[in-house]
Amino acid sequence: MLLAIDAGNTNVVFALFDGDEIRARWRIATDARRTADEYVVWLRQLLELENLALTDIDAVIIGTVVPRALHNLSVLSEKYFGVTPLVAGRGDAAWGVALDVAQPDTVGADRVLNVIAAHEKYKQDIVIIDFGTATTFDVADYDGAYKGGVIAPGINLSLDALVGKTAQLPRIALEAPEDTSVIGTTTESQMLIGIFWGYVAMIEGLVERTKQQIGRPTKVIATGGLSILFDQHTDAFDILESDLTLQGLLILYQRATKAS
Repeated sequence: MLLAIDAGNTNVVFALFDGDEIRARWRIATDARRTADEYVVWLRQLLELENLALTDIDAVIIGTVVPRALHNLSVLSEKYFGVTPLVAGRGDAAWGVALDVAQPDTVGADRVLNVIAAHEKYKQDIVIIDFGTATTFDVADYDGAYKGGVIAPGINLSLDALVGKTAQLPRIALEAPEDTSVIGTTTESQMLIGIFWGYVAMIEGLVERTKQQIGRPTKVIATGGLSILFDQHTDAFDILESDLTLQGLLILYQRATKAS
């Protein structure tokens, strides 16, 4: 089975593919100092819960936006699975799509993987909104070329900054407000309105501006952990694809092994 590893700024997601289907997925907080030995102790226990073993993994592909994490993840693959991992965007796992931007080498792996997966499925102009540590908007045209996008602070980062840089504002839970009112009557409700409905307004405004700039029918795809929360309160998304980045890793792996 294929182990696809998506190393993000907040979490590292491990997904075990059995063919085209995800058999299991696990996540652990990102720590570039975590060693291969630490990873394997954690992973072995989770595999056992699925009645699986390390020997069931015969291929690994890694996508990362944390360069320092790559070494230990590669050691994990070679030392404990006996395979040299593919690394998204390199060698046999090169992107295979045009990065039509001024600095293509600086585009995050997760963003390109999202574009690859979305184009494989929809093959039209696409806007992908990924709700992660940062919230990113990525645009791909009908040929699958990456055209650029937007990087905004993730909603949790915004909330942390608001609380951390003020003396009297309390920490609040991130959730949808009870109603659609944008006039809060308590400090907590005013904070939640500002964070939540302010974020919805940003999403809707940027989606509308992006569609106008593209000028052709465009599918808007939401992904990332908090996409479900916002989907219930806006019509900006056409579809949710929760595993878009992992699907991009699978596609790259399949292309690489087919080519070889």
